[in-house]
Amino acid sequence: MPLLDKVRPRISGITSMLQQSLEGLLIQGLQTSNVDIVRHCLRTYATIDKTRDAEALVGQVLVKPYMDEVIVEQLVKSTPNGLQIMYTKLLEFVPHHCRLLREVTGMAISSEKADIVPGYDFLVNSVWPEIIKGIEERIPSLFNAGNPDTFYERYTISMDFVRKFDRQCGSQASVRRLRAHASYQSFHNKWNLPVYFQLRYKEIAACLENAIADGLEAAPAGSCYHLLVSQVLWNSLVRCWAEKVYLPPLSHRFWKLTLQLISRYSKFLTEMLTKSPSTEVSKDPVRPLPSSASSTSSRTSQDDGGSESGSPATLSTKQLVFIASDVDKLQDQLLLFSYCKSVDIVPFDCLFDKCPSMPCVLSPEALEDSKASLSGCIPTLNSKMTRHLTERCFRFLKSASEVPRLYRRTNKVRRPCTTVTTSAYMDNALRPLHQLLSDSKDMVKPSIAQDWLRVALNDCTHRYFETISDVLSSVKKMEESLKRLKQARKTATTNTIGTTGGPTDDSKIRLQLALDVEYLGEQIQKMGLQPADITMFSTLNDLVQGAQDVTPSEQAGP
Repeated sequence: MPLLDKVRPRISGITSMLQQSLEGLLIQGLQTSNVDIVRHCLRTYATIDKTRDAEALVGQVLVKPYMDEVIVEQLVKSTPNGLQIMYTKLLEFVPHHCRLLREVTGMAISSEKADIVPGYDFLVNSVWPEIIKGIEERIPSLFNAGNPDTFYERYTISMDFVRKFDRQCGSQASVRRLRAHASYQSFHNKWNLPVYFQLRYKEIAACLENAIADGLEAAPAGSCYHLLVSQVLWNSLVRCWAEKVYLPPLSHRFWKLTLQLISRYSKFLTEMLTKSPSTEVSKDPVRPLPSSASSTSSRTSQDDGGSESGSPATLSTKQLVFIASDVDKLQDQLLLFSYCKSVDIVPFDCLFDKCPSMPCVLSPEALEDSKASLSGCIPTLNSKMTRHLTERCFRFLKSASEVPRLYRRTNKVRRPCTTVTTSAYMDNALRPLHQLLSDSKDMVKPSIAQDWLRVALNDCTHRYFETISDVLSSVKKMEESLKRLKQARKTATTNTIGTTGGPTDDSKIRLQLALDVEYLGEQIQKMGLQPADITMFSTLNDLVQGAQDVTPSEQAGP
C-alpha cells in the first residue's frame, strides 16, 4: 500500500533507535547481572524479531574479549599441556559468564518456566562461533598433520573438548543445533584426517615390507611367533588399532589396511613356497634366504645324513615348520577381530582393550576372506614339506642298490658270514623324519606332523619298493648266471655261489634287505604311526620275506 511506503523509513528509524537503546540496556544488564533488565531486553528483541542480533551482540561484547585473552598460540606451544589448559578455560566460560543468560532463556536447570524467554540459544549462536573463529584465526598450526603423533594428541584433546561442550547444552535440541551449525562442521573439516592416515599407512606398511625384504628371519626371543615377519605382521595389525594411532572417523580406512596387511603376508608366504630355487638364485642373487637356507650352510650339510641339502633358496624343514606354526597361530589370533569388546575370553593381548572407543564396523565376511587367503598357502606348504622330506630320505634309501656290492666275493676282505645289523643308509634316511618330529614339537599340532610323516613315508616306501625289487631281480639273475657257469665248468673250486653248508652271498643280500625293511617298520612305530598306515609297507615286507624262501638246493653248491 502507498501508506506503507511512506511509513517504512519511520519504522526503520524507530527500530534502529530501539536496537541502540536495547544494546546499551542489555550490556548494562549483563554487566550488573540484573535479571529483570536482561529478561526485558531479550523479550523486546524477540518481539521485533531480532533474536539473532541479540545473540550476535552477546558474542561481540561478552564472548569475544574473553576468547581473545584465552586463545593464545604462544600458550599452546610453550606449555606441555597448553592446549588442554586452553580448552579447560574455554569450558569455564559458560558456567562463569553465561549463567544469567541460561537462566533467562531456560537453558539452566534452575530456570522457572514462567519467566523464561524462548527462542534463544546463546551457547550455539554466540559462544561456539566465537570459540571456533578464535581457534582457526589465532592457532592455525593446530591442524597441521605433519607430525602424526602430535596431530593425534591435538585431535583427541580437541574432540574431547567438543564432547564436553556438547554436555553444556541445555537440551537435545540444542545439541542438534550445535552439530548442524556451520562453524561446527568447519572445525571438524579443518582436521586433515586423510593426510594423517596416509602417514600412518606408510609407517605401518613400511615395517611389514622391511620384514618381508629380510625373508624368513627368526623372530626375537620371547615372541609367540617363530618368524620375524609374522611377529611384525601382528604388531602392525595391533598398531592399526592402538590407542595413540587409531581414530574413530578413520575406522573404515584402518580396517581396510588391516585386511591389506593380512593379504600382503599371505602373498609373501605363497611366493616363498612356490618360487623355483633355481629361478631365485639367478634372478635375485642379492637377496638369498637367510639362516639355514644360505649357500654356505647348504654346502656344508650335503655330506651329513640328517642335514638338509639343496640350492641356497631351498626352504629348510625347520623354516617350513615355522611357517605352519605361525599361520596356525595367526588364525587363532585373528579371531580376536571377531570378538566384541565385552568378550573377555581372549588368549592374547586383546586389541580392543587398547582401543576402548573402537566401533563395531568390522566385516566378518571380509575377515573370513582374509583368513581363507592366509590358509590358502597350507596345501602348498604341506606338498613342499612332504616332497622335501621324501627327497632327503630317498637320497639315502636308494643306497639299497649298493648292498649286493658289499657281499659279492671280491679281492677285498669279505663281510662276516651272518648279517645281524641294519645298513647304515637306513638311519641316515630316517633321520630327517625324526628331526621333523623334534623340530615340530610344541610348534604344530601333532596331527599335522603325523600327516606329513605319513605322506612322506608313503612316497619313500613306494620308491624304496621299486629299488628293492630291482635289487632282488638283479640278485636272482646273477644267481642263475653263476649256477649256469658252475654247471658248465663241473668243478667245485669255481663255485662262486658259496661254500656248501654255509649261507651264500645272495642269501646274505636277501637277509640284509629283510633286516632293513624290518628296521623301517620298527622306526615307523617309534614315530607314532603303524606299518599298516603306510600303503606299500606290507607289500615291501612280503617282497623281502618271500625272497628268502629259496630251496636248499638253490643255496648250496653240488
